[in-house]
Amino acid sequence: MDLRQLIRGTLSWEQIEEVAHDIADRYDRPVVRVTFLEADNWLSTPLVVDETWFVKVITPQNAFVHALFTGARNLGAFTAGGEGFFERSDGPVEMARHELEATRRMADIGVNAPDPVEAFAVGGLGVVVMEYLDDFVTLDQLPAEDVEEYASDVFQALSTMHANDLAHGDLREENVLVHDGDLFFIDATNVDEDGIDDARAYDLACALAALEPHIGAEAAVTAADTYYSPSALEEATSFLAFVNLRPDHDFDAEAVENAVATLTRVETGEDQE
Repeated sequence: MDLRQLIRGTLSWEQIEEVAHDIADRYDRPVVRVTFLEADNWLSTPLVVDETWFVKVITPQNAFVHALFTGARNLGAFTAGGEGFFERSDGPVEMARHELEATRRMADIGVNAPDPVEAFAVGGLGVVVMEYLDDFVTLDQLPAEDVEEYASDVFQALSTMHANDLAHGDLREENVLVHDGDLFFIDATNVDEDGIDDARAYDLACALAALEPHIGAEAAVTAADTYYSPSALEEATSFLAFVNLRPDHDFDAEAVENAVATLTRVETGEDQE
């Protein structure tokens, strides 16, 4: 058993059957077929039901780990000079409802996301149900040349969220899906609206961190420059060291910071002096 599985915990077959029976009852099906989805996820067990619904089952242990992660992330935000903007969830059901609401908000403002269905409780577990996108790949599974083609779309979607006072809060390659040639965003987290400015800068830092290993710092910063000002990019660099500490990001923070500094000098004319 690896560390992620140990921390995440394991659902018993009885719990899985209880969730499956509840879904069958809710959607008026005599039986449902449940398959496990391979996903790099600390905070839930992802399932696919009848090749129709993507289901995340959240246990009390998941909620406890989420609370620990939230505290660590807020501490990291403080050390980066910002405010703590990640919100805790009071248990697995609230976690499920927050994710459903964040997905709903993304869809409402025109950002591609799986259609949200509902969130509910089953025997102390939180369950969130969304549309299942079949035949997708995550951004990190694409060749570098394809990632570069999608880079501008990543920042366009992110800027749309930010213009509507919404932050993703957990942007990484695994949370950006390519389906039928379009990008879809999943696993948005709950962010305190009072800290939305810092959350935007953190999101931008995460996007640069996600893209740099695939297309290089200069190309990532150039793609971001279409939708973000040099000052916004400079603000994002203050979060790069914190993002680089996360186990799900592995990138050259110094290269990104240097690319942002170079772009800023060019756009402000400092390199002409």
